[in-house]
Amino acid sequence: MSEKHHRIRTPQEKKDLMNRLKRIEGQIRGIQKMVDQDEYCPDILIQVSSVTSALNSFNKSLLGTHVKGCVVNDIKHGDEGSIDELLDILHKLMK
Repeated sequence: MSEKHHRIRTPQEKKDLMNRLKRIEGQIRGIQKMVDQDEYCPDILIQVSSVTSALNSFNKSLLGTHVKGCVVNDIKHGDEGSIDELLDILHKLMK
């Protein structure tokens, strides 16, 4: 596999990703509170599903940026190792 190179995210990209993660963190704290307060299990499960969806959206956003930036750049420079890495990542994400 090729040596890993990373590009620096723009301030806006970083801000958007961090905002998503902070919202997810807040959702997790809400679930913890629900468990602590012995809330109804189906209500907790619905909140967990919401967090799962938020994490999937985060992954899609980050993956899109990675493909459009890092993978395309590596391919342009003749390094096709990023394709194998991408396929491996997709395999892990789709478990």
